[in-house]
Amino acid sequence: MDAISAGFVDGIGAAAATSGVLSQLQGRIFALLYLTPEQLSLDQIADELQQSKSNISVNIRGLVEWHLVRRVSVERSRKDHYEAATNFWLVMREIMERRFRWNLRQVLASAAETSRALETGSRPGSGAQAEKRAFINGRLEGMRAFFAIVDSSIGAFTQGQSVAPQEMQKVIQFAARQIVKRR
Repeated sequence: MDAISAGFVDGIGAAAATSGVLSQLQGRIFALLYLTPEQLSLDQIADELQQSKSNISVNIRGLVEWHLVRRVSVERSRKDHYEAATNFWLVMREIMERRFRWNLRQVLASAAETSRALETGSRPGSGAQAEKRAFINGRLEGMRAFFAIVDSSIGAFTQGQSVAPQEMQKVIQFAARQIVKRR
């Protein structure tokens, strides 16, 4: 691999390692395939990246699952070959839906569950207990509002719709209020 390609492969590998979606090696595999005009076999990928074929095989399955890489047939070869996806719209849509939006919904579900538990477990108590419940409710509502807006914005993005600027302004204003409260 030439120095320019190696720099790109290492850079994408580093970005992937911090993404929370891909491993460093998966990023390197994708980058190698992306800069290669022909499809590569597992053996070729392993040779280029100086990794074992089994390690490449395990990591490439994840890339196929995320639709970043696809398996292709090459005439007169019994080996599987791979090429990188080039439609980043589809790739980002998949990642946003399957990774980030799922996480947002987990946060929303946890906040809703805690709110329900707070309501059903609320007994008249001291003023301090009422204050604590009010504080927790306020925090949960703030979290719910923030993540609901982000969730709907990601939903619009993945459907190819524009994200309403006023919705994103609400997110920014909410974040700014939280920063001011901490000071």
